[in-house]
Amino acid sequence: MNNEKPILITGALVNGSIQDLLIEGNQIARIAPSIPVANHYDVLEGCRRVVVPGMANTHTHAAMTLFRGYGDDLPLMRWLEDYIWPVEAHMTEEDVYWGVRLACLEMVRTGTTAFLDMYAFPMATAQAVEDSGMRGVVSYTLFDRGDAERAKLDRENCSRYRKEFEQFSSRVVFSIGPHAIYTVSGPQLRFCRDFADETGVLVHLHLSETQTEIENAIKEYGLRPVHYLEKLGALSDKFVLAHSLWMEDEELDVIARHGAATVHNPASNMKLASGYTFKFEEMKKRGIRVGIGTDGCSSSNNLDMFIAMRMAALLGKVWRFDPTATAAEAIYQSATREGYNILGLNGGRIEEGALADLCLLRTDRPTMVPLHNLTSNLVYSADGSVVDTTIVDGKILMREGVIPGEEEVIAKANQRAHKLIKSYGIKQ
Repeated sequence: MNNEKPILITGALVNGSIQDLLIEGNQIARIAPSIPVANHYDVLEGCRRVVVPGMANTHTHAAMTLFRGYGDDLPLMRWLEDYIWPVEAHMTEEDVYWGVRLACLEMVRTGTTAFLDMYAFPMATAQAVEDSGMRGVVSYTLFDRGDAERAKLDRENCSRYRKEFEQFSSRVVFSIGPHAIYTVSGPQLRFCRDFADETGVLVHLHLSETQTEIENAIKEYGLRPVHYLEKLGALSDKFVLAHSLWMEDEELDVIARHGAATVHNPASNMKLASGYTFKFEEMKKRGIRVGIGTDGCSSSNNLDMFIAMRMAALLGKVWRFDPTATAAEAIYQSATREGYNILGLNGGRIEEGALADLCLLRTDRPTMVPLHNLTSNLVYSADGSVVDTTIVDGKILMREGVIPGEEEVIAKANQRAHKLIKSYGIKQ
C-alpha cells in the first residue's frame, strides 16, 4: 500500500464541491473537477467520501497507550506517584517502541496524521514514528530538578539526539521537552530558549496545568508561571505550552507578545480534575495559536481527536454559559491548520502545494448524515470510526479501513503492557 505512485482521488467532496484531487510526491499537486486518469496512478474512489486535512495532536505521550485503563479515577499525585512513575521506571526502549506503534495505529485509524510527543527513550519513539509512516515531532525530555549533573547531561543529550535524528526521514522531527517549571531549573529553562534560538527546534513544556502549580510558583518564585518564564527570558515563538489552563489575562498578553503557542487538552484536564476554564476565546482574540491535544492514554484513555474536538467545543460553552463560544469552525481549525502551524509544518489544509497529509471520511455513516454542515458534524457528532483512508506524506497508511501489520502491533503492545503491569504495577 505504501507505493511511490501518484495518488488520484476521484469524485470526492473536496472543499465543498465534488472534485478530483491528485497527489504527487508528498504534496497535493492539483484539485480540479476532472483530472484524467493515467495508467501509473493509484486511484482511490471518492464516492460517498469527503477529503479533509489530517489532524495534528499537539500534546501527547504516545507510549502511554500501554497504561490505558490502568490507575483510573485517582487523585493526580497518587496516580503519578503510586501507579505511573513506579512502572515507568522499569520501561525499556522496546516497551516504548511498541507503545508508540500502538499510538500511531490508533491515530492513523482515527484521522490524526501528525503529533507532538514528550516521553522517555526518544530514539525508540522516533523509530516507531518512522516505521508507522506517520509524522511526529518527538521531544527529548529534560528533567533535572535542580541537579547540576543531570542538567549538564540533558544539555549534552539535546545536541546528541538532534544529531542522531538526522538518520530519520523528514517525517520525524526533533524537539526538546523541558517537563515543567517544577521539574526543570530556571537556568535550564533559559538554556531551552537559547537552544531553540540556535537550532530552530520546538520547546514542548507543560505549564499552568493545575492550581497547585500556580500556588507553588507564587510561593517559590513570587510569580505566576508565565511571568516566571518571562523573567527568565525563556519564552519565544518556539514554545508550545501544554494545558495553559490556569492563566490570567496578563499572562495571555505575555504569551501573545512572545508568540508562544498553547494546547488545550480537555479530556485529561477533566479526568484528572485539573480544571476546565481554558481561555480559548481570549487567546484567539490575542492572536495566540491554540492547538488541541489528547494528552497520554493514561489520562485521556484514547487518542481520537474527534472526541477531543467535541470536548473542547462543549466544555468552552458550558463554563461560560455561552452557546456561541468555542464555535465548531474555530475548534476544527485548531485541530488541523493551526496544529500544523504550531508544529511548523505546511499542512492541515486541502490546498495545492500543501503536504499530502489527509483523510477520506465516509459521508454515509450515521453520524455524518445529513450533511447540513460538514464542520459541525466533524466536531459535534462524528468520531474516528468515520475515517476510511489515511494518507501521510503522500503514502497511503490506511486504505478503506485496512492497515497492513495492524495485528502484530496490537499483539506486541498488548504483551508489553500486561508484562509491565503484572511485574511492576498495582493490582486494581
